[in-house]
Amino acid sequence: VYKIGGIGTVPVGRVETGTIKAGMVVTFAPAGVTTEVKSVEMHHEQLTEGAPGDNVGFNVKNVSVKEIRRGNVAGDSKNDPPKGCDSFNAQVIVLNHPGQVGAGYAPVLDCHT
Repeated sequence: VYKIGGIGTVPVGRVETGTIKAGMVVTFAPAGVTTEVKSVEMHHEQLTEGAPGDNVGFNVKNVSVKEIRRGNVAGDSKNDPPKGCDSFNAQVIVLNHPGQVGAGYAPVLDCHT
């Protein structure tokens, strides 16, 4: 998350699914901050929208760099907005593992950030 003089707060990250475009309302989780996207850029060029796989920066309205931070997830407020959680259950399938997997095996789950 950057603060750029004359522009304001600019979160950056990769679009994983869906799109991001100017005018859409996004929610940041787990921060719980909701705001409007003013513009979207990739490599210093303005975009009409960011697509999956794009690394983008987007200018947001009335949000301080202190309100959101690295690791937050941004999503469409009107379509299943992201939410934080304390825990989750997962079914893990180990495709390839050097050595033996037995009772008490504790896999490590690495998430993007």
